[in-house]
Amino acid sequence: MLFLTQSAAVYGIDALIVDAEVNITPTSGDDALIIIVGLPDTAVRESRERIRAAISNSGYFFPIHKVTINLAPADVKKEGASFDLPIALGILGANGDLGNAESLPELMSVGELSLDGRVRPVRGALSIALTARESGVRSLIVPEENAKEAAVVQGINVYGVRDLREASLLVQELAAGGNTRIQPTKLDLEELRSAPNNYQLDFSEVRGQQTAKRALEVASAGGHNILFIGPPGSGKTMLAKRLPTILPPLEFEEALEITKIHSVAGLTGKSGLIAERPFKSPHHTVSQAGLIGGGSVPRPGEVSLAHLGVLFLDELPEFDRSVLEVLRQPMEDKQVTISRAASSLTFPASFTLVASMNPCPCGYFGSSRECKCSPQIIQRYVGKISGPLMDRIDIHIDVPAVKFDELRGRGVEAGEPSSAIRNRVIRARDIQLARLNTNGNRGGAYSNSAMTPAQIRKHCSLDADSESLLEKAMQRQGLSARAHDRILKVARTIADLSGAENIGPTHISEAINYRSLDRNYWA
Repeated sequence: MLFLTQSAAVYGIDALIVDAEVNITPTSGDDALIIIVGLPDTAVRESRERIRAAISNSGYFFPIHKVTINLAPADVKKEGASFDLPIALGILGANGDLGNAESLPELMSVGELSLDGRVRPVRGALSIALTARESGVRSLIVPEENAKEAAVVQGINVYGVRDLREASLLVQELAAGGNTRIQPTKLDLEELRSAPNNYQLDFSEVRGQQTAKRALEVASAGGHNILFIGPPGSGKTMLAKRLPTILPPLEFEEALEITKIHSVAGLTGKSGLIAERPFKSPHHTVSQAGLIGGGSVPRPGEVSLAHLGVLFLDELPEFDRSVLEVLRQPMEDKQVTISRAASSLTFPASFTLVASMNPCPCGYFGSSRECKCSPQIIQRYVGKISGPLMDRIDIHIDVPAVKFDELRGRGVEAGEPSSAIRNRVIRARDIQLARLNTNGNRGGAYSNSAMTPAQIRKHCSLDADSESLLEKAMQRQGLSARAHDRILKVARTIADLSGAENIGPTHISEAINYRSLDRNYWA
């Protein structure tokens, strides 16, 4: 008997429909012969034993026949254990254990089976639900732990099951067209979207460092990359960790995109939808594959997990130079393409880079404490960061040691809370939104940092005084054409924060000062 079920396989951050065809043929032997075809990997081939034990331990009789399972399309490699549940349901259906159900064309299922029949969670449930809806599937059966994540997708009934017996009973009820004991999982998306971001950190906790705070406000308002340079204990990490608290709130489509990436990586929270911008801070021992993504089965790396959020690289020169160099392409293209012999996958990587470093190996060059590093040692230390990478960082800001009076709050006003800074950032982003697009999406593609050369020429015109300032800076600091464009983008953001329609000398001057810590700073 032939029975057809549907499942899905995740490739990159998208999913592909997979038909699981199960055919049972009578044989004269005493043992069941299970054959899986359709380019299964090791995990799929091993599912034979998991499925046999799960069916038997769930109270069903495993057929003593030849069982042929075809996963179509046959020319696409099938990976992972998420096919366990649909294959098991197909075997039960072909064996007549699902009542009147002859096939399940409008139902899809995914899940890994335990030997006792329990259904374990899988990766990529959100991507699978989106593909199911696009394919006209009405009902989706997923592990109970994945139900909220998949239920984010509207227009499809998502059922969370705990074990194989519960799934088989649900299939029979759906096939009969009656009421089901398990109700579809429902989420109030408006409640999720309107929930306040309860950040544990706030900018009011940072004492002093007004210049660095201002630079971070500019960076968040325009989506610019920023580098903090200062001695140990000056507050570089403290500032960086508070950047997400002043970034604009996520739009629903942005939250959906972030959740898809984290779902594929198996990092989705219990709420089902990631409603806060991610903050990723990989250790300096991270590998190229860990940072960019990769593996025999390509998975997203830290740059993709930080999509539409913040990627913080603490102690930048301590990272392996070859690892840092792979950041060049995603910083420009806002995506990462991982090529393998069999396939090529693209992951989004539109992040704001925040990096920090000491001015020298001992950390005290240029500070009140004595620096014991020779010029050659300092140059070698700074040389770990290549010029092309430094050129892609819009803002370089000095973070000096905090004075005692500021640290103790003597005669100093309390710092601004993150909410006040965030309101200014949102107003600046709204100005950029109105200027660069009309579809109402506040995504990073519509920030000043993402302006094309044509948009720079159109929206960053300069008067004579501003032109003269920029020309002198280019000549004095030996800046590149890329640095020229980035100065204009930062100046445009500064003008937006002040509500100015045109870029003026003060805006250009401030933007130039943010490049004063370029390579010649240590000369």
